[in-house]
Amino acid sequence: MNEKAASIPSYQPLYGQIKSLLVSSLANGEWKPGQMIPSESELASRFGVSQGTVRKAIDELATDNLLMRRQGRGTFVATHAEDRNSTRFLRLRAADGSVETHESRLISCRRDTASGRAAVMLNLAEGEPVVEVRRVLSFSGRPVTHDRIVLPASVFGALDASVIEAWEGSMYSLFETRFGVRLIRAEEHLTAVVAQADVAADLGVDERSPLLAVERVAYTYDDLPMEWRLGHYDTASHYYATTLD
Repeated sequence: MNEKAASIPSYQPLYGQIKSLLVSSLANGEWKPGQMIPSESELASRFGVSQGTVRKAIDELATDNLLMRRQGRGTFVATHAEDRNSTRFLRLRAADGSVETHESRLISCRRDTASGRAAVMLNLAEGEPVVEVRRVLSFSGRPVTHDRIVLPASVFGALDASVIEAWEGSMYSLFETRFGVRLIRAEEHLTAVVAQADVAADLGVDERSPLLAVERVAYTYDDLPMEWRLGHYDTASHYYATTLD
């Protein structure tokens, strides 16, 4: 293998080594979200392996939602700007199975300092600067989700209310397009809680109403945490959906 062979564990199968090299190229920004990557034959020549080996590596990256195959056009870097990816991490569904549109209402965007759970999960020291965003998502006109989003100011320092309100896509497409941060996976913890006064007021429910609390840490390449989010979901007419493989 021609490129960076020494940096990839030799015990990996060959296609796994190629997959690791491709992920490194994505992390280094060699190919941007939405951009076409080189053909399988070009990559096979670059890495000194067979096209079949490259194909298997690309297949796995497509399964991981890092790449997208487009029939007759080539393989592209996955992007949150694509319709099928724009709500990839949005797991709330209407109880009756209907397809809903949703709207985001910004409550606040402010500078703060890292503390508590957010600091721990983002690997930040207490007191490091962060940007905190609070918003409400409404489905079919009804407030359903209250989000508190904490981001490291070292990366998202230019984010403010005017930027968010002017953006027409998802938050993750904003992070990707304006700040060069593509979030590729997330870990979540779910807990049943009761609504505190501020969240209850924003969702239009009674204080101490039952809610589903969803803590999320979203990661970019190299398992680097870039977003801590605490969502409170009113599941009176919705449910949280997930798929287990």
